Amino acid sequence: QVQLVESGGGLVQAGGSLRLSCAASGRTLGEYHMGWFRQAPGKEREFVAHISWIGINTNYADSVKGRFTISRDNAKNTVYLQMNSLKPEDTAVYYCAAARGGWRMPTDYNYWGQGTQVTVSS
Repeated sequence: QVQLVESGGGLVQAGGSLRLSCAASGRTLGEYHMGWFRQAPGKEREFVAHISWIGINTNYADSVKGRFTISRDNAKNTVYLQMNSLKPEDTAVYYCAAARGGWRMPTDYNYWGQGTQVTVSS
């Protein structure tokens, strides 16, 4: 079992930045791909970013490419999402998740955090 806890969300103006953290307990994060997803009201949960086991490979949704950066510190059992140049359309609940196999779809992930709200005002 892996327990994931996100933090770092909040209210920010358009153009601003936030850094989300996802702290894990239970098992070492080095055994898992890690992903960030988001879900806005009335919309499906969507992929945001992924990072491989030791951080060599990363993938991003087109909507955040060049603005968001995913990273991980396996020694601290923590994954990060640095979000710059935020837009109102980035407003959503952001979730981190851990997967052993695939990485793009929510169904690929075995463990989820409770989410953290990000609100970007215009």
